[in-house]
Amino acid sequence: MGEMNHQPGVPPPVGVPPPMGMQPMMNAPVGAGAMHQPYEQFNQLNYCVHSNPSWVQVAGLAFLHYLVMLGSTVMLVSIIVPAMGGGPGEKARVIQAFLFVSGINTLLQTLVGTRLPTVMNASFAFVVPVLSIARQFNTNDFESNHERFVHTMRATQGALIVASILNMILGYSRAWGAFAKKFSPVIMTPVVCVVGLGLFQIGFPQV
Repeated sequence: MGEMNHQPGVPPPVGVPPPMGMQPMMNAPVGAGAMHQPYEQFNQLNYCVHSNPSWVQVAGLAFLHYLVMLGSTVMLVSIIVPAMGGGPGEKARVIQAFLFVSGINTLLQTLVGTRLPTVMNASFAFVVPVLSIARQFNTNDFESNHERFVHTMRATQGALIVASILNMILGYSRAWGAFAKKFSPVIMTPVVCVVGLGLFQIGFPQV
């Protein structure tokens, strides 16, 4: 039991409120210090986290991202479409489909997913599997290259649908986090090297 350190019969002292200038410091968390806005701390900062640029700047930045991703999209389509038996018409339609789906994925990521200012584009990691599927249909059983392209595209789309469903199952079950902890550089480096060596002959055919 503790003892009160005051004389008997004398009421305890009443707490005196702090001065007006000291109240924000008393209410602030320990070690927080004075609160300042980001633009007060950094004079060269044009936008904060919750700031939105003007529509003119948004349109310009979006067009810049479009030009950046257009080159990789055209190069990727130029690799896989001829191997699937497609011609210039099929290549143009695949480029249009890539750009349309990339726009939908970008909107979903910025509104629902990570909500980061990123542009979703086609990945080169799927080039080797797509070329492997195309080689399975590289026979003379088709009447034309267009028919071979259609069958190869259907097989590729089916494989992507199955892979996407498996990816969603791993993501919602949170099992991917347990697997990702075991992906050390010793495992990831050979995978990246195999993908790069598989594309080396396509990128440098004369070497």
